[in-house]
Order: sequence, then C-alpha cells, then structure tokens
Amino acid sequence: MKHAKEIRIALVAIIGVVLLFFGMNFLKGMSLFSTNNLYYMTFKDISGLSSSSPIYTNGYRVGVVKSVSYDYNNPGADVKVEVDIDPKLQVPKGSTAEIVSDMLGNVRVNLIIDNDGTGIIAPGQTIPGEVNSGALGKVKDLVPVIEKMLPKLDSILASVNTLVADPAIAGSLHNIQHITNDLTTTTRELNTLMAGVNKQVPTLMTKAGGVLDNATQLTGNLSAIDVAGTMVKVDATLANVQQLTTALNNNQGTLGLLMKDRQLYNNLNKTMQSADSLLIDFKAHPKRYIHFSVFGKKDK
Repeated sequence: MKHAKEIRIALVAIIGVVLLFFGMNFLKGMSLFSTNNLYYMTFKDISGLSSSSPIYTNGYRVGVVKSVSYDYNNPGADVKVEVDIDPKLQVPKGSTAEIVSDMLGNVRVNLIIDNDGTGIIAPGQTIPGEVNSGALGKVKDLVPVIEKMLPKLDSILASVNTLVADPAIAGSLHNIQHITNDLTTTTRELNTLMAGVNKQVPTLMTKAGGVLDNATQLTGNLSAIDVAGTMVKVDATLANVQQLTTALNNNQGTLGLLMKDRQLYNNLNKTMQSADSLLIDFKAHPKRYIHFSVFGKKDK
C-alpha cells in the first residue's frame, strides 16, 4: 500500500508536468502534434525575434517561429530561423519574409507572398528575409539629419533673440498700434460718410429721373419737328433770295436801276442838294414862303 501511494503521487506529478508543458506551448501558439510544414528563414538582424513569435500573411496568422539559431563559429553570418507554417498555405517562389516591430516592442514576421512567382517553395527550404524598421526605423533615419540641423537651429534662435531684443522692434510695434488706431478711425468716418451718401441716393435718383424725363420730352419734341417740310421752305426762301439778287445784278426793277444807273444817282443827288438849299433858305426867310395877317391883308 505504501508503494502504491507513492506511485500515484509520481504519476500525478508526471501528468502535471506534461500538462504544464503542453499548456505553455499552447499559450505560445505551438503544438507538439502539429502537422504544419517546417521552413527556414534567414535574416541579417532578427531585431529581438524569438521562439513563438507569430507569422502573418496579409494580416492573417499562418504560422509561428519554432526556434532561432545563431552561428557562433561565424559571427556576422545570417541568423537562421526555423518556422512552422500551416500546410494549407502554398508559398510561391519569390516570396520573402520581413520582421516588423510595433511601438510597444512586439516583434512578428510578415510573409510577403509573390503572386507572380512560378513554382512552390517546398517545406524545408529557405525563405529569404529582411528587417522592416517601420515607423521607428524612419525616425531613426531622421536622427542624423536632426543632429545636423541643431547647430543651425541654435544660430537661428540666437538671431531671433537678438532681433527681438532690438528696441527698434518695440518702436515699430508701437507705431503699428498707432497706425491701426488711425485706420480704425478712418474706417469709422468712411462708414459715416457712406451712410450719408446712401441717404442722399434716393434724392439723386429722383433728380436723375426728372432729367431723364426732360431729355425724353425734348427728344419727343425734336422727333415731332417736320424737318423735311422746314428744309423745303428754307430751300424756297433761298431760291427767292437768289432771284432777287439776280434781278438786282441785271438792272431789272427800281432797285436794280438805282444800283446801276449813274445818271439817276446824280439827279437824285442834285435833288437832295436843292432840297437842302431850300430848307436852309426857308429857315432863314420864312416870310417869303408863309403870308399871315390878322386882318387878312396880304403883305406884298
């Protein structure tokens, strides 16, 4: 009985160890009874990749890293990684693997399938791999550039501090404040002026309407004038004037004779002289021409 009890305890311990082993492998994503295909991947730098790291294709988990081997006899050589991939996945030739690290430091392998490849990579063969540094790698690449920029940034900041400390800057800012105040005042006055103009716009429009009405009336009056009839009358008048001028020039009629007959002019001139002499004599001796008596007696 004593030995039987010890045997039971030993069996329970063995079963516990086995269950613990299987449980640890299950939590790691590995199974001792897996029917997956074994492949090998080589990397220059595994970036912390270890056993049980997952393998993804297009975001879907298709396998797990079983072991990582480092060749101590040949330092600097590629690190060999043994991976277990689901046999349902046929890996075409030309496919590659890359190690990706996230911001939390988790490491995984992405299997990049080459759909244009011809042929299949058989289990046991090697899939070439590389490290994808991701966002952290890009930041790391920017570090040298930032280091080169730091001295220039220090110089720029020093120049800015010197410029800000210049009293002329403060004076300029003060002047800008005055200019801003003047612009505000000018804008306010302009708004007041525009308000006054807007009030006068209806009156101006009314006056303009009156002017347009007068212009319309004047245009109507001009349109009502019989220009053709007026021109006919003007032409007739000009023709009469032309006839009169022709008659005068041809010694026809009294006016024509007066203008062209020299003898008639001389006779009229003599008549005017005689009339003038008569008028002078009449003024000097009126009694010669007028006889007046109270008793009607003639003075001879």
